[in-house]
Amino acid sequence: MSVTVQDLRAWKSEGRRFAMLTAWDYPTARLLDEAGIPVILVGDTLAENILGYSTTLPVTMDAMIHHCQAVARGARNALIVGDMPFLSYQASLEEGVHNAGRYLKEAGAHSVKFEGPLPEFAAALTRVGIPVMGHLGLTPQSVHQMGGYRVQGKTEEAALRLIDHARELEEAGVFALVLEGVPRQLAQEVTQKVSVPTIGIGAGPDCDAQVLVTSDLVGLSERRLAKFAKAYANIGTEIRRAADEYRRDVEDGEFPDDEHSYH
Repeated sequence: MSVTVQDLRAWKSEGRRFAMLTAWDYPTARLLDEAGIPVILVGDTLAENILGYSTTLPVTMDAMIHHCQAVARGARNALIVGDMPFLSYQASLEEGVHNAGRYLKEAGAHSVKFEGPLPEFAAALTRVGIPVMGHLGLTPQSVHQMGGYRVQGKTEEAALRLIDHARELEEAGVFALVLEGVPRQLAQEVTQKVSVPTIGIGAGPDCDAQVLVTSDLVGLSERRLAKFAKAYANIGTEIRRAADEYRRDVEDGEFPDDEHSYH
């Protein structure tokens, strides 16, 4: 049975933790779905992990839709969340609602996620029937404004402001809230004060759920992993080994006879 936004709310009330991972293509989405991952994020980290950019900022709405379509074909049970890329929603509510609607209308997503304390945007989406996930704390689309990837909410004033923003998004209708790069105590407090599930990344273990970038999870990322990230496999090493072995076989003339390969 497919996972819904109502399931996530129920899991919070039951104290049931859940995992979210990113996917940008059909085979990864299929494998995550088969592994029982209940929520798949088509993240704007597509920019860094697939397209080779240094930040998430350059990725376009059309690129996100293209990759989300592939994910939707691969995942049959997971709740698919489409990430709103930079400048796809900040200019106007009308443009933001239109772009969010593309995820559901064209790409097969079930919901969308956006960054920042924009309760009016969350309310506009919920009014037209688009389930929306919020994202507070370290918001990568604001990396230049923040002066880099820095922990947020460290002062009492900043922590209180984040709590207020979380409540505003909850009241606006978000079904879940990502907390990224905030102190553990603050993430715990937000988790206790809102009725919707919190999904942590670099926010300690007390959130209702956790999210990781799949490239980090399987050892495909070229960057040094953050302290909160754990590589559960080293697929990158295996790909290099297999490619090297194939190259040597071809160079040595030991490649299998392919005369009868086609049936």
